[in-house]
Amino acid sequence: MDEDFNRLRVLWPDHLGLARGKYVPAKLAANGVRHCTGTWALGYDRQMTPETPGSHWNEGLPDFDATYDLADIRPGWEPGTRVVVADLSDHEGPTAVSPRGALRRAIADWNALGYRPYVGMEFEAYLFTPDGNGGWAPLDTPGAYVYGTGPAVDPHGLLDAIWQACDAADIPLESVNSEYDTPQFEFTLRYSDALSAADNGFLFKVLAREVAHRHGLLMTFMGKPLSDRGGSGLHFNISLRDEADNNVINDASSEDGISLLARQMVAGMLAHHRALAGVCAPTVNAYKRLRPASLSGYWANWGHDHRGATVRIPPERGAGARLEHHLSDGAAVVHTSLAAVLQAARLGHVDALELGPAEGGNGLDTIEATVGVPATLMAALDELEEDEELTTALGAQLVAQHLAVKRSEWERFLSATTDWEIREYLPFL
Repeated sequence: MDEDFNRLRVLWPDHLGLARGKYVPAKLAANGVRHCTGTWALGYDRQMTPETPGSHWNEGLPDFDATYDLADIRPGWEPGTRVVVADLSDHEGPTAVSPRGALRRAIADWNALGYRPYVGMEFEAYLFTPDGNGGWAPLDTPGAYVYGTGPAVDPHGLLDAIWQACDAADIPLESVNSEYDTPQFEFTLRYSDALSAADNGFLFKVLAREVAHRHGLLMTFMGKPLSDRGGSGLHFNISLRDEADNNVINDASSEDGISLLARQMVAGMLAHHRALAGVCAPTVNAYKRLRPASLSGYWANWGHDHRGATVRIPPERGAGARLEHHLSDGAAVVHTSLAAVLQAARLGHVDALELGPAEGGNGLDTIEATVGVPATLMAALDELEEDEELTTALGAQLVAQHLAVKRSEWERFLSATTDWEIREYLPFL
């Protein structure tokens, strides 16, 4: 390990997708760090949900350990600082509610079948600027258009700064462009093994938001931050390799070049579609994005190079063959949502599910699919709880912890008076 840094930033993904961790001096990097188990009971409002699984609520909220191999320390994007993504354990062993632990289990389950999952990711995000009243307003980019590049879409030079920071941090940014709506952008990360891909995606979100802050801007990966514009998704591009390093999504002998294994994987994703929403769309806001005719992953459908399908099979074959899953939004916990999708795909293979016909409608004004995601976060959480097969595969304690915190979040939403209610009713009632 190079000694060209003076501190280490130890990070790990929590159940909300937040990057928890600590800075430690480089000379103490080998010691690891500890945190309070009460963290697992926290909501975005910093309130704890009592007796949340994993919090050890009735045991005095003891510590858990964040540990790592020194060889996994990687470059960071802050001066003199390196970064590592930690694994978590407590007095019972590996922390059962850890998102990274859930992904490790999903990978191990695929490994037991003789396959290694590889993943590429696409993130969409909006940029906001201070509105002068203590809030935020969409960044004004009047010259922007979809697939735009340069100062017209990025007047602050933020995308250049993010690209430079990704280079410094060894995060494999593959492409950047403006999206359909303004000021929205898409960031594509090159594929790698599933754990490295999730770590890169997790760190990318932290990096991008911090670089934006340095520019006086706010970057949000929230699913639907603006009601009059499109939502922001997180797409997983998934492939599998066998022991001979062949991409087994591909099958040159089949009519469409896609293997039976791949078809079973898609069938699994669709069979567990409604339950997956409880993990892949884990906020109240997510269901503003997941609507029919929104090209968002609403429907339980699939298609060849079809952006109106939740599972799109891009046209590349051979080494580039993959399955692109569209349900998640950028607020999803990267490790947990990827673990859930991989487990649903694995269950499709293990259960030898048959894949129905591809979507024949255009996904906008015509549609053949009949099953969509639940209408609300609470309904999606109920679907997740009822899907015992997926819950067991993902981790019963992790799902129980997720349900407890997210149901508390839903109750807070129900009791809150919204800006919409004030605008709609206050002048008249």
